[in-house]
Amino acid sequence: MKIAYVYDAIYPYVRGGAEKRIGELATRLAARGHEIHLFGMKWWNEPDTVIQQGGVTIHGVCPAEPLYAGGRRTAGQALRFARSVYHPLLALGRTSGIDLIDCQNFPYFPCFSAHRVAKHLGIPLVITWHEVWGEYWYEYLGRRGVFGKIIEARAAALPHYPIAVSPMTARALAGLGVSGKVPVIPNGIDMGQIAAVVPAGMEGGGPAACYGRGDGGPDIPQSDIIFTGRLIREKHVDLLIRAAALLREELPGLRLAIIGDGPERQALETLAQEEGIAEAVSFTGFLPTHDAVIAAMKASKVFVLPSTREGFGIVALEAMACGLPVVTVDHPRNAAADLVEDGVTGYRCPLSPEGLAEGIRLSLSEPEQMQDALRAVAGEYVWEGIVERLEDEYLGMQSTNDKR
Repeated sequence: MKIAYVYDAIYPYVRGGAEKRIGELATRLAARGHEIHLFGMKWWNEPDTVIQQGGVTIHGVCPAEPLYAGGRRTAGQALRFARSVYHPLLALGRTSGIDLIDCQNFPYFPCFSAHRVAKHLGIPLVITWHEVWGEYWYEYLGRRGVFGKIIEARAAALPHYPIAVSPMTARALAGLGVSGKVPVIPNGIDMGQIAAVVPAGMEGGGPAACYGRGDGGPDIPQSDIIFTGRLIREKHVDLLIRAAALLREELPGLRLAIIGDGPERQALETLAQEEGIAEAVSFTGFLPTHDAVIAAMKASKVFVLPSTREGFGIVALEAMACGLPVVTVDHPRNAAADLVEDGVTGYRCPLSPEGLAEGIRLSLSEPEQMQDALRAVAGEYVWEGIVERLEDEYLGMQSTNDKR
């Protein structure tokens, strides 16, 4: 099959769960003999169209621009990408053919461009749904949230084949009027790659305070508690810092590593100073490679994801594969909570510093008992099996479309 993915952000130029998912699926589908094209904003300096290692062709349809302004995704950026992707996507379909388009649901506007192209070419349109926001739009945008809610509903009403990345999202699609059973194709991890990474500080055979990269970039810290992700309001890293401050009263040597960057970083660094634990908190920014993130996880003891908006939570699975209990929040928009069983693979906690502190305290006290369960859960989400399931779904969609 010739498959076109549509998403404005492309891995590894932009790092996030959706970007990582598309990158992994694309390279693995290409290895299985499919021709894969990614259409996004141009995040690189080379020509507009580049063939990546692994045989995936990426198309930069317009200049890259920041995805966030004031901590929120901007409608202007999404509209510009939606307008820009239409003609290059249609041109590829006309000149050399496309069998299927897979467009990511967010930021919605590109779904309408992809629909027009798919209709013109007579091919299936898949929309992969990472999240459904519904009433959350009002929390995100206030009264203007009504417009986001309308656009989300109209995207759901487009003729398409839906795929959800989590059972939570599949259930939410029913509330948008999507009928029938929605297939769930989750995100995955590479267990072999994770197993091969040496913990930070142990690459020379012994422990160290941190793993210096030696190239002027950020060091990879060792820590007791680790968070990795974009530093945005919905991740609630402020509550994690307050929880760490509470725990430091009884565990004075406790250290916290915050891996990632975003609009909340300055406020979070200020908060660590105000809580009196600045010397115990490492802010690294985004690390240069995925292996560096895994090395940092392996040099920690507990992974904490205090997010109230998580479409899947691939980092939680990666932490489990590293043997780290996962502490997350019990919240209806946090799909990562579905991966965690209290006392078995971590703890689901109330959204408060006290709740997170208790979950971390319990996880630090019994990490050894959780090891087998952690790796067993992670092993259920290997990319090889997920790609096979997705390939079967694509072929079934193509067959159904051809009969219409």
